Amino acid sequence: MRSERLLSIMLLLQTHGQLPAGDLAERLEVSVRTVMRDVEALSAAGVPVYTVRGPHGGIALLPGYRTNVTGMTADESRALFVLLSDHAHTELGLGQALGSALRKLMAALPAPHRPDADLASRRILIDPVRWRGGPARQGSGSAVDLAVLQQAVFNDRRLRLRYRHGRDNRVRSYTLDPYGLVNKAGVWYLVADHRGEPALFRADRALSASLLDEPVRRRDGLELADVWDGLRRHIDDIPVPLPVTVSVHRDILGKFLRIHQADLAGPPPSTDRQPERVHVELHFRSLAAAEALLAFGAEAEVLAPAELRQALARKAAEAAARYSADPDGT
Repeated sequence: MRSERLLSIMLLLQTHGQLPAGDLAERLEVSVRTVMRDVEALSAAGVPVYTVRGPHGGIALLPGYRTNVTGMTADESRALFVLLSDHAHTELGLGQALGSALRKLMAALPAPHRPDADLASRRILIDPVRWRGGPARQGSGSAVDLAVLQQAVFNDRRLRLRYRHGRDNRVRSYTLDPYGLVNKAGVWYLVADHRGEPALFRADRALSASLLDEPVRRRDGLELADVWDGLRRHIDDIPVPLPVTVSVHRDILGKFLRIHQADLAGPPPSTDRQPERVHVELHFRSLAAAEALLAFGAEAEVLAPAELRQALARKAAEAAARYSADPDGT
């Protein structure tokens, strides 16, 4: 819309000073003629904008002229306050600068938009850093519209969630008190309390979600950033994952990948036109957790590490010895 373009021209000139008409046209994706017509419209509206001719010329505002951001829509105001996580800014040495910039921006917003912008800053968080030691895992799509989770978050409502866990593939139901939504390296998570304890739910594992006619019951004094930081540290501070290579028979490859989806160390191999056995790379939190692979018997052979092969061999020998004896011990 033209009104948005006029505001963009003023903000660009405030930020960059004098700019050639061609630069403005490129940034706004319009023609130079359109830019010049917009400059004339701004001048007619009383904005002290002027043009400088010559090879070093351009378009500029009179020194000292400032405008606020009253042309922003409510959605644009909320979008500006969907923040990167605090620890990402701190690592860049920009933590204090970010806080100062947001305070100035909040003061410049139209008064009706300030509550929505403030709420967005406390309910939505963007954390671009991958989980420590793990690959980037893109969401596979959820049966639940993300808007339903967002509605619970912004309306301070309790939420009923049916959820499939990645570790054991079991489906469970929860009544939750949401704090907000976090996008972690491209994957959306719901941060909520379950029975007063913090919990994390991947949005793409939600099977159904419904709002309850009950107000949310968050713990006093806690915001999304606080709860997220504790959950993130709990996950990131685990020991370095144990890499495991498994040779899987193609007949059970699909089932194997479904069960161990959360343990994959990279993109899953295709189940089409595979050789008789397929190598699959996994990550486990511990040697004991990886022993669950024994459930596939000879259809899934661990190739590495050697200590896991030895552990599985011992367990298989113990099981064979037990089944070779009579159940009554005679």
